[in-house]
Amino acid sequence: MKNFISVNDVASIDALVQKAIAYKAAPHKDKKLGADKRVGLLFLNPSMRTRLSTQIAAQNLGMESIVFNMDKDGWKLEFEDGAIMNGTSVEHIKDAAPIFGAYFDLLCIRTFPSLVNKQDDYNEVLVNQIIKYSGIPVISLESATLHPLQSFADVISITESFKEQRKPKIVLTWAPHIKPIPQCVANSFAQWINAWGHADFVITHPEGYELDTQFTEGAAIEHDQATALKDADFVYVKNWSSFTDYGKVLPDNEHWMLTTGHLKDTNNAKVMHCLPVRRNVELSDEVLDGPNSLVNLQAANRVWAAQTVLAEILTTQSN
Repeated sequence: MKNFISVNDVASIDALVQKAIAYKAAPHKDKKLGADKRVGLLFLNPSMRTRLSTQIAAQNLGMESIVFNMDKDGWKLEFEDGAIMNGTSVEHIKDAAPIFGAYFDLLCIRTFPSLVNKQDDYNEVLVNQIIKYSGIPVISLESATLHPLQSFADVISITESFKEQRKPKIVLTWAPHIKPIPQCVANSFAQWINAWGHADFVITHPEGYELDTQFTEGAAIEHDQATALKDADFVYVKNWSSFTDYGKVLPDNEHWMLTTGHLKDTNNAKVMHCLPVRRNVELSDEVLDGPNSLVNLQAANRVWAAQTVLAEILTTQSN
């Protein structure tokens, strides 16, 4: 594995999941793998689980991690080729990224989309420029369109929680929110579940919230939430803003908030969310605090997802 930006960087999801489960059982078994290696964690946006889990994962492998909050501690970056930098941008990515490459052995970066310019967001300008100019392996801690470490942890959590000899029915359901939210987690979850291929997968949302088909192809799309949820084994709850009417929040969909009433026709479904969550907006307290909530398991599994990806890249470097 050279970089980790999407599921397309993964040779075998099943093999990667089993490696993560093995790390969960023996976190320090590869303590020397990252000896004398340094990973940079660059954050343009806030983080809790992503930051902490990646630092713990690096430490489990014997790596040193250095966190740099670029949105607070660094200069405003410019990404446009040929830019005349007489405005608010102070440093060009062409000048910053090679320095990251000189300081670190691996580079992790987290950024969010603008939700203004769809073309720039979906072309992943920032991540691709970092890869181009840093010259070292890059791991996405969330990008403008995807959150692959979260989705990897989600697949680990589903694998651990489902032991029946059949495909589970997994439903990704849209939920309300008080502000525009990126499509990253929903895109990524859809991409991973489709690529995994071990589930009957349904995406449900109000009309107007269709996701980019490059991520949803292979899933069934259902605009009636109750129909989608029937016989579900897992329900993944997530808000996202409109992709078609880019970044917009459409009105009058508050009834999509998941409650125990919505789950009555499921197969005693496990409920998932990436966190942080707006309680009693996206999900009711009774669901989040109930016995079928997997949100804490998902968060805990972020460590093993990150550790597995770091180990894969370190192993590639050493070969």
